[in-house]
Amino acid sequence: MLSRTAAALVPLFGRLTVTLDGDAELAPGSIVAANHTSLSDPAIVLAALRRVGVEPVVMAAAGLWRVPLLGRALTRGGHVPVHRADPRAARCLEDAAAALNRGRLVLIYGEGGIPDFESATETPPHRFRSGLARLAAATGAPVVPLGQAGARRLMSGGGPRQFANLASAPLRRPHLRVHIGAPVRLTGDLPTATAQARRAVMAAWLTATGRADEPSRLVMTPSPLRPATAPRSAPAASSRRT
Repeated sequence: MLSRTAAALVPLFGRLTVTLDGDAELAPGSIVAANHTSLSDPAIVLAALRRVGVEPVVMAAAGLWRVPLLGRALTRGGHVPVHRADPRAARCLEDAAAALNRGRLVLIYGEGGIPDFESATETPPHRFRSGLARLAAATGAPVVPLGQAGARRLMSGGGPRQFANLASAPLRRPHLRVHIGAPVRLTGDLPTATAQARRAVMAAWLTATGRADEPSRLVMTPSPLRPATAPRSAPAASSRRT
């Protein structure tokens, strides 16, 4: 339900563009690692992934489960609550691993939080926590890097300013860009694997912001959702990475 809702609402607030590396692949049992810049970017990422035929399990702050209606929707969708500084913290990786073993894709934010500044300016991915690398090491799952840009133009700043920005977005129509990179296999110890994941997401973010010179393919229309047992690859390419 969350993916369908995001896909319906996000285009009302901004212009969503989704691009992919020529060798991008969203196979069942993959980890999607995204950069986190705004309260709005989970909806943008879900809308972008649904456009390429994917509805992931999301690892999200456990506090969201206390929000009326939203918490119930998160539970029904099988999403994974992340309890920070809590004895239940380790359980989220076990739940995410179980979802991967069932062939679901799991969306994780490697930074574990939103940058603490008021400006709507884009910033590169901050330091990653080790949870992403630990999950990949425990499951052997490939990591699909995803970079998003523009979410801070939709929502940024303090509470009143965030809602003011969101309320004016249908008139401003900010450009929301999501780029999906080729999957990578993390190697080495936890610090090495964590740095490798951040570099991959950084490259996807640079493409999303238009700061990379690599060609990519554009997703023009939503793709039909594929069954969980079938490989989830993107539509035919108009241009491919060389």
